[in-house]
Amino acid sequence: MTDKMISVPQMQPCLGKEEADAVYKVVESGWITEGAESEKFSRQLNKMIGCDYGVFAPNGTLALYLGLVAMGIGVGDEVLVPDTTFIASANAVIMAGATPVFVDVNRRNFQIDVADATKYLSNKTKAIMPVHLYGMIANMSEVMEFSSTHDLLVIEDAAQALGVHYKGQHSGTFGDVGCFSFFADKTMTTAEGGYVVCQTEETYKKLLYLRNQGRLDRGSFVHPEIGYNFRITDMHAAMGLVQLKKLNWIIQRKHEIYSWYREQLETQKAITFLEIEPGSEFVPFRTVVLAERLEALMEYLNNNGVGTRGFFYPLHKQPCYQYMVEEGRDLSDENYPNATYGNKHGLCLATFPTLEREQVDHVCKMINDFYSR
Repeated sequence: MTDKMISVPQMQPCLGKEEADAVYKVVESGWITEGAESEKFSRQLNKMIGCDYGVFAPNGTLALYLGLVAMGIGVGDEVLVPDTTFIASANAVIMAGATPVFVDVNRRNFQIDVADATKYLSNKTKAIMPVHLYGMIANMSEVMEFSSTHDLLVIEDAAQALGVHYKGQHSGTFGDVGCFSFFADKTMTTAEGGYVVCQTEETYKKLLYLRNQGRLDRGSFVHPEIGYNFRITDMHAAMGLVQLKKLNWIIQRKHEIYSWYREQLETQKAITFLEIEPGSEFVPFRTVVLAERLEALMEYLNNNGVGTRGFFYPLHKQPCYQYMVEEGRDLSDENYPNATYGNKHGLCLATFPTLEREQVDHVCKMINDFYSR
């Protein structure tokens, strides 16, 4: 097979006949809404994550929203959010009625820079939201010390860190709530879906009321609190149960693919791999590197059949947030040098489990060819 015949998409869900059969069994059963399969999926997730309490959400964004509201965050509050993250992290804060305050990230692996967060503290600051990016966990020792010192809640965005531990503890279990996503490109998927874990029964009950129309029991038409419909379906859960069985293989496969990239790009001087946060495990969400002449490289890769993806566009540069400047917020690049640098140099390479060695070889050859020109 020649290079021109090889195509490498940026992402491809790891789904097969097992997931289809599981979903079909749910359809045949006649109970397709949240039920027995969802309860089983929740129990297995709690066991794997190492938590006593967890509830589902329709997606990761709404998982964050549920977590924020359950912790009492709302109008007049500010939440510290890393500048490099998918926009859903900040939008969930806005959905809850609060204000996201952007904090720069470090340049080693683009996790939240706790030292930078200090200058954004105010009497309105109520929480900090570490986002565990690219398959590793932020320095939670620093985050928890910072939150304790300043009496802040901790809302963990662990959308990209399922199956990842920091100093032996699973992501999402350090803070007051931890939020996960099962979107199509996550380590395991239910097509759409989210999960919120918490530390106390009190928070768990708040989550139950919020996600189930203000009641604890589905069959009741008496609603003690205001709540909404944030349930999933047993079709999603059935797919998730199959994915859980594959999770160890998926993680092992991702590590194997990551090693192929490192073998061929480690000596490429124009490419720098991110440092793994000390104390954190690593499950490659994608193979993430910093690259010289990024824009030209991405164009070259796209022209040669390689799907590309850069870093998240920094929150401080998002057009939809520029109203904050009129409100007195300084969103200049000088305040976010590392997030800005990552946006200009960050490249995410496909690392989905069904990727073949030949495809990775093609990606690496195209990168090396580009820099040798």
